[in-house]
Amino acid sequence: MALKSTIYKADIDVSDMDRGYYASHNLTLACHPSETLERMMLRIAVFALHASEMLSFTKGISADDEPDIWQKNYSDEIELWLELGEPDEKRVRKACGRADAVWIYCYGARSAEIWWPQLESKAGRFDNLTVVAIAPDTLTELAAMAERSMQLSATIQDGQMWLSNGTHNVLVEGHVLKPASRS
Repeated sequence: MALKSTIYKADIDVSDMDRGYYASHNLTLACHPSETLERMMLRIAVFALHASEMLSFTKGISADDEPDIWQKNYSDEIELWLELGEPDEKRVRKACGRADAVWIYCYGARSAEIWWPQLESKAGRFDNLTVVAIAPDTLTELAAMAERSMQLSATIQDGQMWLSNGTHNVLVEGHVLKPASRS
């Protein structure tokens, strides 16, 4: 018998002072049985970092041709491709060819240390690619905030994001391994 996804709901208030974006988003996420709470909470944090009215979750883990999160315009063109994990070169190439901007958030310190050096020389040519490493401690703190129904607030200022559930505050910062050379 196949295991079913667990549904999580997050109401998140985003105050992005860097971009002047202030909005509330009601998110419904399906946490696939093979997905960890750390990864699911990272999806929420990445959504908040890039929040816009057009940003949406995709089918995620179950879709090979879609990122975890994307932003499409009204012409159905992909403006922003947000990927979590450590995709292979073919997937990175495909993403950079299809989207105006691609962000990869890698996590898992040990595996990221192996993955990025292998991909760096091949991915360096993509000027619309940004790669960010998230520290394991950050993931642990995010996972501790996970509940089936969450009220969250994200405050973004000077490139830093604080995610709060009212009792816990987590600084979500990443180490940029590769900045995009164009926006």
